[in-house]
This record gives sequence, structure tokens and C-alpha cells, in this order.
Amino acid sequence: MGREAILKSVKENKPTLIPLPMLDLNNFKEDINLLEEFKEKVKLVGGSLKELSSSETLENEIKKLYPNAKEIVDCSNQSTSLATVTISEGTNPKDLQNIDLAIIKGEFGVSENGSVWISENTFPIRVLPFITNDLVIILEKEKLCLHMHDAFSLISERERTFGVFISGPSKTADIEQCLVVGAQGAMSLSVFLF
Repeated sequence: MGREAILKSVKENKPTLIPLPMLDLNNFKEDINLLEEFKEKVKLVGGSLKELSSSETLENEIKKLYPNAKEIVDCSNQSTSLATVTISEGTNPKDLQNIDLAIIKGEFGVSENGSVWISENTFPIRVLPFITNDLVIILEKEKLCLHMHDAFSLISERERTFGVFISGPSKTADIEQCLVVGAQGAMSLSVFLF
């Protein structure tokens, strides 16, 4: 069966679309401190979190945390001098295989699970947050939502480009329950809150 026949068969056999269920999101409201809950959940999923005060600079904190990083991509728009590798939409993803550290701006965080939404609007190569050895996400602490219902509302009206929720470093556990960190992505995730 050729490609055209497969596509034709798929089009002819689509299930009838049904509307999404209507949820009363008021049932999910909680009176919690979003910032404290987010901090707790980031740590729970294996990430680290640093809340920056006015006296601390992002650049110095990143240098302290990753003193051995040599190949650094900075897409955070935070005016650091850390970047040693420049990338663009034309960069071949295979050329990023030796990236030690990627710094990316997060769009918002989800307190319920410590995840951060990032999209290709803030970094030009989709593989960057997964191919880097270590990942830093910069996030404004005012940009937190309570749960995934709120998060999906925030992204539902976006331009349909690549985006992903990242929660902690990459990890997997096999059937013997042996936890492996960094199996399919970054070995560490650090969130810096402003």
C-alpha cells in the first residue's frame, strides 16, 4: 500500500469528532501560594531552583552552578556574556551534540507539577533543551499558574508552533526500577526565578 492510499484510507476512516467535555474549573481552585508550591514541585521532580534577589546576578549564579561548562548557548535574552556558541534557525542540530549548557527563557510555570512551558519562540532549534548536557530555564516568578487546566488555557490560543512542558531533568526507570537520569535529555535542570 502506497503513501497516497494510506492517507486516503485515514481520511475516509476518521472517527466522528466530539466536543471536549465542559469542566467547571472552579472545582479545581485552591488557595495556595503558587510560588512556594512551584518551588517544592521543581525540587520534587529532581530539578534545582534558585530565586534571585536584586543583589545577585544571573551570570554569577550560573557560573557557580556550572563552573566547568565550556560550550554554552544562551537564548534567555538576559544580557549575559556566558554564550560561547551562537545558534540560529539554520544551525544543524547535529552540531549541538557537544553543548554543555543551554539557557532558555520559560514562558510560564505550573505550580501543581513544577513544569515550565517553553516554546520555539524563545529558542531557534527544537532539539536544544534535549541535546544539552545541562539546562537552565529563566522564569519570571509572577508567571505561574495553578494547574494544567490553567496551563492549557494559556497555550490554547497560541500560534501552533513547537512547545513543551519540561519538568525536572530527563529521567527514566526500567522494569527493575533502576532510575537513570539524563537518559533522553539534560542531566540537570535548574530554574532561576526573577
